[in-house]
Amino acid sequence: MSLHGMLLARAAEGNPLRIGVIGAGKFGSMYLSQIPTTPGIHLLGIADLSPSKARENLARLGWKPEVTQAGSLAEARRHGNTHLSDDWRALVSHPEIDIIVESTGDPIAAVEHALAAFENGKSVVMVTVEADAFCGPLLAKRAAAAGVIYSLAYGDQPALICELVDWARTSGFEVTAAGRGHKWLPHYAQSTPETVVEVLGPQRGAGQARRAQPQDVQLFLDGSKPAIESTAVANATGLTPAPDGLAFPPCAVEDLPFVMRPVSEGGHLHHKGQVECASSLERDGRAIPYEIRKGVWVVFEAATDYQKNCFEEYMLCTDPSGRYSVMYKRWHLIGLEVGMSVASIGLRKEPTGCAIGFHADVIATASAT
Repeated sequence: MSLHGMLLARAAEGNPLRIGVIGAGKFGSMYLSQIPTTPGIHLLGIADLSPSKARENLARLGWKPEVTQAGSLAEARRHGNTHLSDDWRALVSHPEIDIIVESTGDPIAAVEHALAAFENGKSVVMVTVEADAFCGPLLAKRAAAAGVIYSLAYGDQPALICELVDWARTSGFEVTAAGRGHKWLPHYAQSTPETVVEVLGPQRGAGQARRAQPQDVQLFLDGSKPAIESTAVANATGLTPAPDGLAFPPCAVEDLPFVMRPVSEGGHLHHKGQVECASSLERDGRAIPYEIRKGVWVVFEAATDYQKNCFEEYMLCTDPSGRYSVMYKRWHLIGLEVGMSVASIGLRKEPTGCAIGFHADVIATASAT
C-alpha cells in the first residue's frame, strides 16, 4: 500500500500520526506549509525560540489563527489543533507525540533535542544535517537502543542521494559514485563572509545577502555545505570521499557517466564507490547547459554484457564504453518533501537515510581575511 493510502487510512480511523516540530524557520516553515494538505497528520505542537515570529510565519503560510490557539499540548490533542510555545522539552516529553521534526539549524541544540526525544520514545527526523555530519552514527545508535528511528530528512539532498544509492544497489548494480550538484569554482574557497558579495558579483551577491546572512551564503559558496552533506551521505551509504576531499569536477547531466568514473578509465574519480559533487560551472566560469546544480545523481556500472546491452536498448545515458550509466533527480523541494520522512518512519518504520558508520568527516579551516 502506498504511503498516501496508509495516511488516508489513518485519517479515516481517526488515528493520525502525531508530530512535533522544533524550529519554525525557513526549513520548518516549508514543511509546515504542507501539513494542512496532508491527510493522516496531526501537528500537536511547535517549539520555537520566538513563538511570535513562528506565528507570523504560519500566517504567511496561510494557517488560520485559530489553528494554533491551543493553550496546551493536552488541549491540542483534544481539539485536533496545535500548541505553539518555546518549550521544546515539553514537546519531546509529551506521551502522545510519535515523531519529532528537528529543524532548528543549530547542530549542538539539535543533538540535545534528538537525545531527549529518544529518551522519551520519540523517533526523529533530523533536518539539521550539520548535527548528522557531526555525530550521526552515534545518534543512530542511541535511537536503536531506545527502540525508535533516527532519519535524515527527505527533500534535503542527502536523503535523496541515499534513496538513489539504495535503488541502484537493490536493483543489483554496483554504485560507482553518487552525490549532488553545486555551483562552484576553485577561488570560491578563498571567500569570506566579508567578501562574499564581491565574489558573487554585486547584483547576485546583494540579492542573496538580502535573503540570508553573509555567513550562510558563504557556507554554500565555498563548498562547506556540500562537504557537510556529502559526509552525511558517506556515513549513511558507506561511500567514501577521495583522499583530498571533494573535487567538484564540472559536469553536465549527460556527462555524469563519463566524468564520474575512475581516473584509470578516463574519468575524474579516485576510486569506485566515491561520494562527489558535480559543479555547474566550467573552470573558466562558463555556465554548463543542462547541469544538475539543484539535483542529485548516482552513477552505476553494468556487471555483464547483457546489462550493458540493456542500457543501450533502453537508451540510457552512458559513457563511451556503455558500461557506466546514471540515474538522477534534477531538482529537490527541500522542506516541502519532509512529509515523506514522517510517513516512512510512522507507517513503515523505515528511515529515509540513516548513518551506519563513520566513513567521512568535515575538516574546518579558517578563511583568510
